Amino acid sequence: MPFENDPAAGEPAPQLLSVRLQVNGRAHTLEVDARTTLLDALRENLKMTGSKKGCDHGQCGACTVLVEGRRINSCLTLAVMHDGETVTTIEGFANGEMLHPLQQAFLAHDGFQCGYCTPGQICSAAGMLDEVRRGMPSHITADIATCGTTALSDEEIRERMSGNLCRCSAYPNIVAAIRQVSEAR
Repeated sequence: MPFENDPAAGEPAPQLLSVRLQVNGRAHTLEVDARTTLLDALRENLKMTGSKKGCDHGQCGACTVLVEGRRINSCLTLAVMHDGETVTTIEGFANGEMLHPLQQAFLAHDGFQCGYCTPGQICSAAGMLDEVRRGMPSHITADIATCGTTALSDEEIRERMSGNLCRCSAYPNIVAAIRQVSEAR
């Protein structure tokens, strides 16, 4: 009797590969199917369910994590592509009971309703603020010479966060939370 995960007749068996990931400061070695996305490795293998599977097509941003400090949609990349790299998920933001400034700001500004997109929003905001700090312009940056040296406008925040959708439409509150953290820096 075939098992649920057995390949169909004529289909090759899954190729298992070893992948080493440094996730939220802890080293992990996983044996995963070569086709396993980073999102599925985090959720299924490491039981880190903060990153959400929204659309599974890279359109909603609910799965956003930081890899080597840069924000990515973890549903669009394979886990084996990040062998030896550092991954930060929403679970790695708080320091014990002390929340990250973005987490605090999202609470203070009601930057969420159902909360499904919130982990991806916060990870994306952290990556975006780092991009600004490094002087990376957005599509609407008026003067690239001053990028990272002037306060972020609401328009600039909305543009930079446009890959993260909120089905509850908490956008004004999300923008206010991110603006608060950007101004504090």
